[in-house]
Amino acid sequence: MSSRDSIGTVREEATGLFKELQSQGTLLVCVVIVLWTIELANSLMNNALNNLGIRPRNIVGLQGILFAPFLHGSWRHLISNTFPLVILSWLIMARDRSEWIAVTVLTAIASGLGTWLFGGAATIHIGASGVVFGYFGFLVARAYFERSFGSIAICLLVLALFSGMIWGILPVRVGISWEGHLFGLLGGIAAAWTIAALNRKVP
Repeated sequence: MSSRDSIGTVREEATGLFKELQSQGTLLVCVVIVLWTIELANSLMNNALNNLGIRPRNIVGLQGILFAPFLHGSWRHLISNTFPLVILSWLIMARDRSEWIAVTVLTAIASGLGTWLFGGAATIHIGASGVVFGYFGFLVARAYFERSFGSIAICLLVLALFSGMIWGILPVRVGISWEGHLFGLLGGIAAAWTIAALNRKVP
């Protein structure tokens, strides 16, 4: 291969990487816009949409498994979830966007269903934090199951930035859905195990 061909290849790879990063950034911006638009609408409706959250052991409350991750109790609640949601999403998406979609769905279901089964009676649970904890669990557990340099490096970065989150799985603060956090975390670990096992089977 000539030097001109090599330069052309590098340029093509750089262009492809830039387009992929641009696509990932656009997707994450869209996610943030959706969450913030819903919160704006919810605020204008005096938080009426929060009634669509998870109501433990209530058949109607099962709908909250779908809606709860998009709803927040206040702007402060939303802001506190936005930063880790974006950072952890990108760390998963950077390797494989399909993995990010799978982890998001699995952790949302695990968090929602666990909350519905074990949450306090006569409570309503909302917020994207269950999914955030799922991302955290996935990225940490992936390092254990894969034991690759890249996954371990990302795990260490995640622990450095967000290790304090782990206290959120304990029932130590009133008004915090620790059940959603705990089952989201477990869902993320299960997703890491499942994806690692599937990848090992691929020749």
